[in-house]
Amino acid sequence: MEMPPLDPAILARRSDIVAALRAIVPGEGVIDDLDGMRPYECDALSAYRQMPMVVVLPETAAQVAAILRYCQDNKVKVVPRGGGTSLSGGSMPIGDGILLAMGKFNRVLEIDYANRCARVQPGVTNLGVTKAVEHEGFYYAPDPSSQIACSIGGNVAENSGGVHCLKYGLTTNNLLGIEMVLMNGEIVRLGGKHLDAGGYDLLGLMTGSEGLLGVVTEVTVRLLRKPSTARAVLLGFPTEAGAADCVAAVIASGIIPGGMEMMDKDATKCAEAYVGAGYPLDAEGLLIVELDGPPVEVDYLVERVADIAKGRGATTIRVSHDEQERVLFWAGRKAAFPAVGQISPDYMCLDGSVPRGKLVEVLAEMRRLSKQYGLRVVNVFHAGDGNLHPLILFDANDPDELRRCEELGADILRLCVRVGGVLTGEHGVGIEKRDLMGVQFTEIDLDQQMRVKCAFDPDHLLNPGKVFPQLRRCAELGRLVVTQNRLPFPDIPRF
Repeated sequence: MEMPPLDPAILARRSDIVAALRAIVPGEGVIDDLDGMRPYECDALSAYRQMPMVVVLPETAAQVAAILRYCQDNKVKVVPRGGGTSLSGGSMPIGDGILLAMGKFNRVLEIDYANRCARVQPGVTNLGVTKAVEHEGFYYAPDPSSQIACSIGGNVAENSGGVHCLKYGLTTNNLLGIEMVLMNGEIVRLGGKHLDAGGYDLLGLMTGSEGLLGVVTEVTVRLLRKPSTARAVLLGFPTEAGAADCVAAVIASGIIPGGMEMMDKDATKCAEAYVGAGYPLDAEGLLIVELDGPPVEVDYLVERVADIAKGRGATTIRVSHDEQERVLFWAGRKAAFPAVGQISPDYMCLDGSVPRGKLVEVLAEMRRLSKQYGLRVVNVFHAGDGNLHPLILFDANDPDELRRCEELGADILRLCVRVGGVLTGEHGVGIEKRDLMGVQFTEIDLDQQMRVKCAFDPDHLLNPGKVFPQLRRCAELGRLVVTQNRLPFPDIPRF
């Protein structure tokens, strides 16, 4: 995985850059020694590491603005970082750039129950929002598995989802407004407490922009009332195909569960050993289906889901009897990623999405690819919306295994696109999928996306080396083809 070459001219000015940052963020807000910077050398895609040139931890939007303005004026690169939980390498530092760590932006600024929203700083954890409001019966719907550690700012950058995004939407569906700082140091607000805003949907543009367009310094999120009733149904199947077929059948019947997750046999065994949730260890495919709403409706939907599962060959059907049991059912799924870490020194978590009707085909092909590359693949994923999270097990200390892991991951993501899916559902592109963007997008598509990047960051100083497979100057996108000394469309004014 290659990153842009280091700029020796910038490295030669490192002392001056550090001094300028200390003037903007006094005290302990700048880290420039190797030991102090070591925790920032990677994010959750830990197979790839690089020490930053310097780390800066601002505390106010004004400091962020001053830092970006300085970097713009002096052509210094900047990588924003939230909780450091990115699984696509989106916040991996660069050796000739500043790592802008937003961990000190960790306050809940306002809770507005009347308007069902909260204003928080981007370093507040995902789960921290729910913890701040749950005593009043509210919660924040998107819930990634890393919700105890991932930040709201990072969720905005990657458009994160989670277990309950099937019914309640991704970050973009639960985001009302942001404050952000542009590369030139300007502070702008998009959206707010109101439901929608006129004009172009710039809030939608920023959501999922992976730190390439600006730095978020405040977030306004939507709060939801906790459902009056929620019950989880545990379904075990003798085959993965049966479980995958049940997923499509439930959605096709018109039922939209609050959450619908699937684990294969290996993931089920790991999670059960880790949590003790009472999972059926003989099941090749395990589904957890949550139904929420009024009690009468939930009881009816539970029966319908159970009938559909029986028709697809389910051998285990268990319904949670109380809140404690429901939470236990989910505890295993939430802990599946760390649980798998007990059986392998390393794993790489992928993030492709496919149409639900293609799950059976895709799971079978992944098994074939796993055998071809000689690496185990454990499947844990958001089945209801087809967002796959295959975990490829490997040893990062073995260069050949890392190479095969990269190649297997690339083939799985190509498979997702081939069946009508996409490269990423919620983890973002980062560096992990950067070189596969041409599989999903044409050169014209990528040029159009690059033009958006150029409008916000013409010098490509924000998070360089991520998302786009080929770094080009913005001026190159405006090239004109001149034939026989004639400009195309000569009647159009030129600027």
